Amino acid sequence: MSSRLNRRDFVRSGAAAAGLGLATRAEGAPAILQSRPRPVVIASSNGQTRLHDGNESCVARAFRLMTGGTDVLEALVAGVNIVELDPKDTSVGYGGLPNAEGVVQLDSCCMHGPKKRAGGVAALEGVRTPSKVAYAVMQNTDHHLLVGAGAQKFARQMGFEIEDDLNTDTSRRLWLEWKRRLDPEHFLDPEKRAQAGFDAGWSMVRDGLIDRDHYFGTINCDGVNAKGEICGVTTTSGLAWKIPGRVGDSPILGAGLYVDGEIGAAGSTGRGEANLYGLCSFLIVEQMRAGKSPKDAGMEALRRVRANTIEKRLIHEGKPKFGLNFYILNKNGEFAGVSMYESSYAVCTENGPEIRKTESLIEGKEPNW
Repeated sequence: MSSRLNRRDFVRSGAAAAGLGLATRAEGAPAILQSRPRPVVIASSNGQTRLHDGNESCVARAFRLMTGGTDVLEALVAGVNIVELDPKDTSVGYGGLPNAEGVVQLDSCCMHGPKKRAGGVAALEGVRTPSKVAYAVMQNTDHHLLVGAGAQKFARQMGFEIEDDLNTDTSRRLWLEWKRRLDPEHFLDPEKRAQAGFDAGWSMVRDGLIDRDHYFGTINCDGVNAKGEICGVTTTSGLAWKIPGRVGDSPILGAGLYVDGEIGAAGSTGRGEANLYGLCSFLIVEQMRAGKSPKDAGMEALRRVRANTIEKRLIHEGKPKFGLNFYILNKNGEFAGVSMYESSYAVCTENGPEIRKTESLIEGKEPNW
């Protein structure tokens, strides 16, 4: 029997390979993947654990809408709205832990891969769903980021309700407790005062008054549909008891979120200043562009953060004193959750929503301060 294939046999075998989702290639040419992207939504763990309306989690709602034909970014924003409106999640939106003056200031950004557009807001007061305002910035302006009073004025112009105070009874009670522990009647030098404020907040974590993950806060949610359309959104109330006006990584493109519609998406939660220094979400997407898997790209970012952490106040036994998580997916629907220390993340596929453990750079739990 001849080992040579005639033209009809070659076409028939190629069609069979394509039907199985296999790669076909001429000798010496790169393989071309024939299968369609796998739809997936990935988020921080509160994307599954928070059920404000009692029915659906963030990742479940986003996946349902996205696979039902809704624009990917619109679906993701609808998902994170669940967490933003949940007064029991003290790290995002309404009821988020306030700044040092007791004022809730919110940050968010979103990116649309296919449209190559983005929008964000920072230090926004009075609007429970900053992700919707970020989306409005993307849709209605030529800008990427609006901040402070300007962001609030824009939100009012777009028809958003502006509330005087986004504190809940819980967030106000916790702020008062922090103020008592800080003992503001004693004036300290700047370095000691900053550390005293952080120590007061972290003592509340140790005492069980604040969830560890909610001290730094945030939800990131990214998705890709069967067409390979990728989008992402990040929203947060920021670091608890922050200096008024402080903006972390969440609303900054390339830090708290980065999307390239041809490659993938990455977003983060955890210590924003550590992430900002390396623009790690951008770095992760660029690592995937160079051929790395979502997991390996995320681990490279974590290694760089660890190498850049040299201040003694941020180090415990030679390791970073803080947590940092990344949520990553590529255009094929491959995904990963990675973290500095042991953590978890949420994901939803055709098999439904679930919580998974992250791949951690350092074994064990984040050290107590």
